[in-house]
Amino acid sequence: MRIPTGLAAFVAVLALAATAAAAPRAELWPRWTAHDPTSTRSVDHSDWDTLLARYNNAAADGSRRFDYAAVTAEDRRRLGAYVERLAATPVSALARDEQRAFWINLYNALTVRTALERWPVASIREISISPGLFSVGPWGKKLVAVENEPLSLDDIEHRILRPIWKDARLHYALNCAAVGCPDLQPRAFTAANAEDLLERAAGAFVNHPRGVRIDDGRRLRLSSIYVWFRDDFGDGSDMAVIAHLARYAAPDLKARLAGIAGVDDHAYDWAINAPLK
Repeated sequence: MRIPTGLAAFVAVLALAATAAAAPRAELWPRWTAHDPTSTRSVDHSDWDTLLARYNNAAADGSRRFDYAAVTAEDRRRLGAYVERLAATPVSALARDEQRAFWINLYNALTVRTALERWPVASIREISISPGLFSVGPWGKKLVAVENEPLSLDDIEHRILRPIWKDARLHYALNCAAVGCPDLQPRAFTAANAEDLLERAAGAFVNHPRGVRIDDGRRLRLSSIYVWFRDDFGDGSDMAVIAHLARYAAPDLKARLAGIAGVDDHAYDWAINAPLK
């Protein structure tokens, strides 16, 4: 049914308001808790490393941007084959650390593939393929099947990674193809490098203006991530979020945070994380 223009605009406003008011909760999908602590098997992420090296570049504003427009047909096939190999992996037979890297890389690779399939787009939210009248973006769409289970980006983030690992740093690892999102890291996650990458990613985002900004010396303006997912950053209070920020803040920012009593505002830039023109 064609939605009248006025109603379509109203629906869009409602969808935006719903996104701002609440983010998906972490709700464990027990089926994905299976793992083998004795496993020494590792997953090959070299193709993802190759793509990141070629197209995920530092920008003048201190962020990293993915050059979707420059991706060759051969590298699109490389990305597709990489996702297919991950989908064929018996992930339940892996050790926990290997699983964490697997799910992070799969999420990020799926996001890039989804953006490339609809390129050019000005925002990831324009790719409205999720089911439901009020849904926007690609996050609810089943994009891949792992161990014969169809999975969406929301499934990977909110039903697997967040509830199993309970680690706020995961928000810095997952990239939703938006400028406001923490950077897509310059190399693939592995069991060996994940801790280092998570720490570096946290520091980079907290110390960038799109993560944390203090205006007029005292007004704290944060990325909306810290509001949407505040329960992941401690006890859900403003002070718990600020304590998390202080852990990763550079000395000057840390000193300024010490005088802050609460969060004043938040924002998020949904523009696609392509290079600045």
